[in-house]
Amino acid sequence: MALSPSSSAQQARQALADRLAELCRDAGLSGRDIAERCGWHPSKSSRIMNARTPPSEADVRAWCRVCGAQEQTADLIASLRTAEGMWVGWRRMERAGLKQAQEARLPLFERTHRFRSYSSWFVPGLIQTYGYTESVLRAVQRRRVEVDDVAEAVAVRMERQRVLYESDRRFAFLIEESVLRNGLCGADVLIGQLGHLLTIGSLPNVSLGVLPTGPDRSRMPVEGFWIFDAEQVNVELVSGYLTLTQPSEVGAYADTFAELADLAVYGASARALITAAMDALG
Repeated sequence: MALSPSSSAQQARQALADRLAELCRDAGLSGRDIAERCGWHPSKSSRIMNARTPPSEADVRAWCRVCGAQEQTADLIASLRTAEGMWVGWRRMERAGLKQAQEARLPLFERTHRFRSYSSWFVPGLIQTYGYTESVLRAVQRRRVEVDDVAEAVAVRMERQRVLYESDRRFAFLIEESVLRNGLCGADVLIGQLGHLLTIGSLPNVSLGVLPTGPDRSRMPVEGFWIFDAEQVNVELVSGYLTLTQPSEVGAYADTFAELADLAVYGASARALITAAMDALG
């Protein structure tokens, strides 16, 4: 998987650039005319129309004004924000604190009915205990967030877990066996988290698979990701938060999930791995 802004984001930027170029042509103007009337360097309008330089909101407003298309300004700015939102660096996403970042994801969870999650790093947030969540978010806050609103952010994540108990939703979680033994929370909290996994795995609308560690894996671990219905994938990378909506990209992650799911163990076998990890910690 590519660890960079995706073709979804690039295609959204290109679509915006094409619309701006169309406005230019419809107004009978050249790119040089746009730049001159906006007071820009002559090459700026060309870079925008070729999607090499993303416009700012002020650029979009100026472009629409000189093209006599002010009525399209709001729609084009919405398109710009959509393109920008497909790749968000952590600093930007969390600049107001972790609570706001957690709240921003709630509508996505509320409108989704089929969830698929793979994690190679830690237990997915939707099935974390309070203590485990607090430890994870505290580590995040110490590393990259100036605002300390960890308690409020934990409360938001705990509230989001109510979707697990709504019968019209389906959940499939895959975690690497290493997740059962690694944590930022200490042995007692991790034991509690593993016990919670045993409980969650018994819910009728939840599938919990564990991918055993071993030397003969046919599929290497990848970055953690969520698939929401068949519409969107979110990937958490070291540098930021990636949103994918192009069908080909969503399909690639769905295929990867299916391949990993074939390697996982479920039911009694998964419970045995979880129990063994608990015993090793106890």
